[in-house]
Amino acid sequence: MRSRRRNRTEDAVPDAVQAAAALAAHLQGGGDLLPVHVDGLALVDGELAFADVTCAAARFYGTDVVYPSSTSGYFEDHPTFGRRWVANSRLDARRRREAEDAALPQWRDHTMTRVVLTSIGVRLLPVGSRDWMPFDHTLLTGITHEQSAVLLSYSVCAPLFLSGPAAPWLGTAIGHLRGSDSA
Repeated sequence: MRSRRRNRTEDAVPDAVQAAAALAAHLQGGGDLLPVHVDGLALVDGELAFADVTCAAARFYGTDVVYPSSTSGYFEDHPTFGRRWVANSRLDARRRREAEDAALPQWRDHTMTRVVLTSIGVRLLPVGSRDWMPFDHTLLTGITHEQSAVLLSYSVCAPLFLSGPAAPWLGTAIGHLRGSDSA
């Protein structure tokens, strides 16, 4: 059963790359993105939706260090000093290092999300959330295409990583819209 899933995933990657290449050829040939109807997202006047897909999403950022609130140790029955608390400085140091490592910049918030591509930006609705997260094209500073993913860098927020069968197509479409905005 695992091999069937792996084969489906491997088959999806070439299909996704082919879809992105076909879109790029269509757009270079003078074609344009076709608007689609989107339920559940209020668009502003003049805003058009071009895709409504599901992708895996992650953000790259660091957090504040949250150190452990208690010290570790154990009670010892010492023959001279009686029962006393003995601190475990090695365990405390390890917990502090782990907290510092967990706060370093890394890919976080891995979740499946609904992605709506509009003329103004990318709108995300993570699974289990009621609020849309807006990522406007005007704040986009870079697009990095990968085989089955796209990395979007923004001037005011953490980078956004979208992966899945629709990601290469989204990367191509976003690049086209970004080029259209600057032209």
